[in-house]
Amino acid sequence: MTVAGNSAAAIDLKFEVALIPVADVDRARRFYSDLGWRLDADFPVGDTFRVVQFTPPGSPASIHFGTGLTSAAPGSASGLYLVVSDIEAARAQLIERGAKVSEVFHREGPGKPAINGRDPARRSYRSYATFSDPDGNGWLLQEVTERLPGRVDGDTTAFASVPDLAAALRRAAAAHGEHEKRNGGQHDHNWPDWYAAYMVAEHAGKPLPE
Repeated sequence: MTVAGNSAAAIDLKFEVALIPVADVDRARRFYSDLGWRLDADFPVGDTFRVVQFTPPGSPASIHFGTGLTSAAPGSASGLYLVVSDIEAARAQLIERGAKVSEVFHREGPGKPAINGRDPARRSYRSYATFSDPDGNGWLLQEVTERLPGRVDGDTTAFASVPDLAAALRRAAAAHGEHEKRNGGQHDHNWPDWYAAYMVAEHAGKPLPE
């Protein structure tokens, strides 16, 4: 038995928006605006419907909140992940913009207890901090500097923001310095090719060049 369309290329299903429940739409709008998130839309329709959309800096996905959108209790959203390349810098910026962010903590692995402070080795996926909006919807910062294999499209290399690209370049520069040491300390005239290969492999979770 053959299912029609089985051999066709998979259609992209791009996660675009998460809906968060709030009690005071204008208060929520001020909060997320103060964080520096981009206001994409604010569409009121009479007194019974309003949708507001914000997008965090560098994010491909957005949030919706408003009136007449959900029956969920205000503040009941939790575990909303914000992935960052530098958790200390992200935390400082959020605090400067008015968010009450927890101290940074880390875990030795999934399900392990929280330990105070950033992961000492700055391992990817291990360091976190939390904050909430005025309604209590909970956000979780997670520091990710290198993706696990299979977590990204191996045929595409893209960076969400200038800081993400800059961080990737710094990691490539450090690794390239070790590469030159292993080769007698000689200047590598092909360093742009080496950087490119390193950054693409790191992004895709593939073996890194030496």
